[in-house]
Amino acid sequence: MSSILRTLEFLTLGLWLGSDVFLSFVVAPGAFRVLGSRDAAGTMVGFALGRMHLLGVICGIVFLLARLARTRTFASFVAPVALCVVLMIALTVASQIGVSPRMAMLRVQMGSIQATAEDSPLLAEFARLHRISVLLESGVLLAGLAAFYFMVKELPVSS
Repeated sequence: MSSILRTLEFLTLGLWLGSDVFLSFVVAPGAFRVLGSRDAAGTMVGFALGRMHLLGVICGIVFLLARLARTRTFASFVAPVALCVVLMIALTVASQIGVSPRMAMLRVQMGSIQATAEDSPLLAEFARLHRISVLLESGVLLAGLAAFYFMVKELPVSS
């Protein structure tokens, strides 16, 4: 049972990180290259980001539950790997609840980001929130890479 739970930990973290990398380095750049307008690309990326955030939070919770079931102690939650996953969840929730809705509201107010004047305060606020969103996603990615490192480090070394 321990091997199954450990596999579930690796699987959930891998799914989360894989989806983050795929969205950041494939979907988002591709949408802005392929779709006809920045507005359409932004809408598509925003939709995908919301789904990825939901997947990430679910993966994080399943990871922590699998870890608890495997170790049978709440003390394992203060291990570096668990703290990294908790940080990932917190950053993801902050982005999804604190940043994304405000960006969506600004999109509606502007009507079209593409057609909004460069000196618009709405566009400036949108750009600021976008930078925060990118920083939060970067934090999730870095914490996830650190979590993977700590998980591998926890594995017993065989000779």
